Amino acid sequence: MTDIIAALEQQEAELVFDRFDHADAWRLGSRITAMARDAGHPVGIDIRRPGLILFRAALPGSTPDQESWIARKSAVVLRIEASSALVNERLKAKGVDPASTGWLDAAEYAVTGGSFPIRVRGVGVVAAATASGLSSMDDHELVVAGIRAHLEES
Repeated sequence: MTDIIAALEQQEAELVFDRFDHADAWRLGSRITAMARDAGHPVGIDIRRPGLILFRAALPGSTPDQESWIARKSAVVLRIEASSALVNERLKAKGVDPASTGWLDAAEYAVTGGSFPIRVRGVGVVAAATASGLSSMDDHELVVAGIRAHLEES
């Protein structure tokens, strides 16, 4: 296991919610959006559960392309129940190209950082929080920073 994989797994072990509802999605999404806006990041932010978008924002400089990336990164989290960055790093460590496996069609799944599972203690993954517009790891870190701040305040 690489240091990056260990760090990503540690994030997922630490960043667990006691509860998560529509109001929590709004507060978390607003927090991540404010962090991105304050940093001048041209990103799209999205929090969704299967079949329902709970929060969405598009900051100045973001483009329609972010919608595709957000949907495909979120699909990874909601299917695998791990952050898109962690899935990417695990496959990379095994020397596997996700597109070549046939089980994660690139038209539906973006195996790159930027989407993080909303995991509720005793329940499991209930949603995905996603950013798109920066480098994949910067997208990931933006979402993680927002989740961490949200949990510390709760």
